[in-house]
Amino acid sequence: MATVTFKNDIVCNLGGTEINVGDTAPVVTVVNCDPMLQDEQVGGEGKVQLVVAVPSLDTGVCDAETRRFNTEAASLEGVEVMTVSMDLPFAAARWCGAAGIENLKVCSDFRNKDFANAYGVLLADGPLAGVTARVIFVIGKDGKVTYKQVVPEITTEPNYEEAIEAAKAAL
Repeated sequence: MATVTFKNDIVCNLGGTEINVGDTAPVVTVVNCDPMLQDEQVGGEGKVQLVVAVPSLDTGVCDAETRRFNTEAASLEGVEVMTVSMDLPFAAARWCGAAGIENLKVCSDFRNKDFANAYGVLLADGPLAGVTARVIFVIGKDGKVTYKQVVPEITTEPNYEEAIEAAKAAL
């Protein structure tokens, strides 16, 4: 079982099925906040996806990360960029409106945690148990994972450049 840390000293185990580079990305449904409550598919064939899992949009790091990927998404022609958290779609929609998010899909895994479990990013224990870890996946047109970044300390931002380059390479 993979782990991440929270504030550098609390180890949090990741639950679910661990998915790695080269694996077929599971096809799961998450819920978009715009259009409200519309089902969105993570995984599958035919398109490149950059999937960004964050614990909650209502934290400084997740806020900054989602804003950055929103900016980057504008230059990623042909890549579907999606942020997934456990935030309710209604709260996510309010946050998106205030943050000016227009270039990516902001989705929730609140219904049954299918994404978090299928991709092995559910925090299984610790103070944040029940939300997603900070993890980025790139899924190629063939439906296979071409890139994975597990941010080892959940309170830090990911390597944006590496993730963006991986998405471009998957085109």
